[in-house]
Amino acid sequence: MGLKRTDEFRQDAVRIALTSGLKRKQVVDDLGVGMSTLNKWITAHRDTDVVSKEDLSLTQENDRLRRVTRILKEEREILKKQRSSSRAKSHEVQVH
Repeated sequence: MGLKRTDEFRQDAVRIALTSGLKRKQVVDDLGVGMSTLNKWITAHRDTDVVSKEDLSLTQENDRLRRVTRILKEEREILKKQRSSSRAKSHEVQVH
């Protein structure tokens, strides 16, 4: 039989899973619970005030900003490669 967790622990786990920005796999590993257990807790606490609407809104905005930042970094790397490739070709033309 599994370890009985307190309601406070379950609520904290849900709050962490929904607002920390961590992947659920990381949360379950860190807390030592199963993925299905965490998902059940999240479902059970979905309509409660474990996580405020403001916290959820901030978490969603953080997620959006992380995606935008990742895309911008990828675009910057592409442009850096293109720029260095153009410079190398320009240098080859001048040498010949």
